[in-house]
Amino acid sequence: MSKTLSRLGLAMRAGKMVTGDEIVLKAIRSSEAKLVILAADASANTQKKFRDKCGTYNIPLVIGFDRESLGTSIGKPERVVLAITDQGFAEMISKSLGDNSEVEYIE
Repeated sequence: MSKTLSRLGLAMRAGKMVTGDEIVLKAIRSSEAKLVILAADASANTQKKFRDKCGTYNIPLVIGFDRESLGTSIGKPERVVLAITDQGFAEMISKSLGDNSEVEYIE
């Protein structure tokens, strides 16, 4: 498992993450979300919805990994979208992405 995925698990255990479409949208609207991670295999509509929302609210968006690895990393079934709600965890995860070719980082 990559360093980024293990850090996602750490954020989940620390209670600094929300998952699920509507809950993440609510976190974006309230500016509670500091970083949004979207599965690369999410539908085109879902990708557009989160690109637009994150762009509107100036929240960094990462598109990468697949839904199965995102879910596994946080000890849940498949997950399409996650939001990190703590600035420290968001920065740590952003740094660990680095030059990872699997992800597209949108600021």
